[in-house]
Amino acid sequence: MPIMVKDFTWSETKNEVQIVVPLKGVKASKVDIFSTDEYIKVSFPPFLFEVALLRPVVDEKSVGKIGDGTVSFQLVKREADLWGRLSSGDHDKGAMRCKREDAVTEAQRRSEEQEKAQAKEKQERDRAAVKEQMRLDAEDRERIQQEKDSERKEVTDDIEEWKNTQEVKASLESELTDKAPRQRGVIDVTFTPRVFPTPIRESKIPEEEAWLKKQAEARKIEDVNDPDLRPEEKDPVWLKAKADGFFKNGNHLSAVNAYNLAIRMNPLLPALHSNRSACHLKLGNYMKCIEDSSRALELLTPPVAANASSRLKAHIRRGTAFCHLELYVEGLLDYEAALKIDPKNADLIDDADKIRKIIQGDGCS
Repeated sequence: MPIMVKDFTWSETKNEVQIVVPLKGVKASKVDIFSTDEYIKVSFPPFLFEVALLRPVVDEKSVGKIGDGTVSFQLVKREADLWGRLSSGDHDKGAMRCKREDAVTEAQRRSEEQEKAQAKEKQERDRAAVKEQMRLDAEDRERIQQEKDSERKEVTDDIEEWKNTQEVKASLESELTDKAPRQRGVIDVTFTPRVFPTPIRESKIPEEEAWLKKQAEARKIEDVNDPDLRPEEKDPVWLKAKADGFFKNGNHLSAVNAYNLAIRMNPLLPALHSNRSACHLKLGNYMKCIEDSSRALELLTPPVAANASSRLKAHIRRGTAFCHLELYVEGLLDYEAALKIDPKNADLIDDADKIRKIIQGDGCS
């Protein structure tokens, strides 16, 4: 049982209450203070001081200090008035226990509210940072465009000047000779467009056409009714470019935020999920990396030469995440799938061999 401290002192004004509790030789490092608007507890084993205040105080403006062998409180009254006594006078153990439990519950509620407020503030800061970066990028893009337009105008003016010079020269030559210049002819040559790099005889034409159609449908931008977003912030391709820039600069959290917004605009672009998985891998969010890589692989169908590189990256990232989680068998399956796409990749072969050795070692242990 703790020894209750009775030899404390207190004083008051209309606006404040002062309480001084002697520490009785106990070190300051062993003192634990807990306070709310209506309850104060100071624990310094084997001693204990607690009081249920007569009236509530403003806990946020009140101060408690440890020094010179005492704990001193300067409490700001919620209502200006003289109390006449410090506590409610109810010293029953059951009543004090209820006061203590109510104080703990109130402290937990305030702590939860504070955490929610901090989380909301952080979210708003992150969103503001993304918008500010987008604004700066837009300014840079506009400046670069103006420079390009200026350069284009200079080149156009030079070409026009050269054309005028050539016309004058041709006019002078026509005056010196009666021979008519030979007329120029134009021959139009057209070739069958070829999207994929493989020869026509080696291609899987139905699969390739299905992939192209799927990509075209995925690039359709749906109109999102959100007044907080600017027009460019509704373009997933523009958002992807911003996110890619964040990733290259090492700002992986901002990249994730930009990819999140892009996926909200268009969840069918596999590159968005694949690139976000790379961010999660850098941040150590391995389960999220696995989820995004798996979604990217679902969208990268049918498997054709045009999406081979993307499928390769998705398998490698997912396999790496599995290995970080010590799920080596699942990781090896992804590395073997990657080797089917790029069987001559020396790094992949070496990594797959290392994973096999780990699995064999685990099996022997």
